[in-house]
Amino acid sequence: MKALFVAGTGTDLGKTHVACALLRAARARGLSVDAFKPVVSGLDPDAPETSDPARLAAAMGRPEAWESISPRRYRAPLAPHLAARLEGDTLVMNDLIADCRAWLAESDADLALVEGAGGVMSPMTDEATNLDLMAALGLPVLLVAGSYLGTASHLLTALAVLRARGLTVAAVVVSESLDAPDLDQTVEMLRAFERQAPILVAPRDPAWDAGELARLFSDHPRESGDPS
Repeated sequence: MKALFVAGTGTDLGKTHVACALLRAARARGLSVDAFKPVVSGLDPDAPETSDPARLAAAMGRPEAWESISPRRYRAPLAPHLAARLEGDTLVMNDLIADCRAWLAESDADLALVEGAGGVMSPMTDEATNLDLMAALGLPVLLVAGSYLGTASHLLTALAVLRARGLTVAAVVVSESLDAPDLDQTVEMLRAFERQAPILVAPRDPAWDAGELARLFSDHPRESGDPS
């Protein structure tokens, strides 16, 4: 099994967009897939269709599995620990780590994705950040950045912080930001500064084919319907 942690350089950059496209592309190559988002906020349980776990479940081809993808769900569109507090709950990093490790141990998928909440340094509990969860799990990171003005500083800072904690960045995906500078020009600039991890581009198109990204993480790639 290949397992990755999907992280962002910030919030609302397209982590789930990229993760869903990767899941669909991996399935098209004949791979089994699974996804887990240990905590999600801003979710209305009466209308979960557009939530991150529902989108991930749909991309997996198992729309009914959205509840198991995110076992800790909160209504308020706030940082997870703040949203949890409003519902009388307290998030503890050791619990989130245990949830992820248990899920990884049970999953037998060819490709398994753990998606974080917010950016690399976004708070997850009263005392710990997304980075603390990533470091505890030690998974290779699929880092999603935007293409907005200023993204270079955010991306290079995130890369430095991840590597300082001993994490491997498997790939960087630049997700197109609306009303942002020229996407190709931005990616060319970023590639001049980041030469270790491959940098791919994700247009904000629901039909984007992430086949190139899926090939990076397919040990034995095969087209859908190919029995080999």
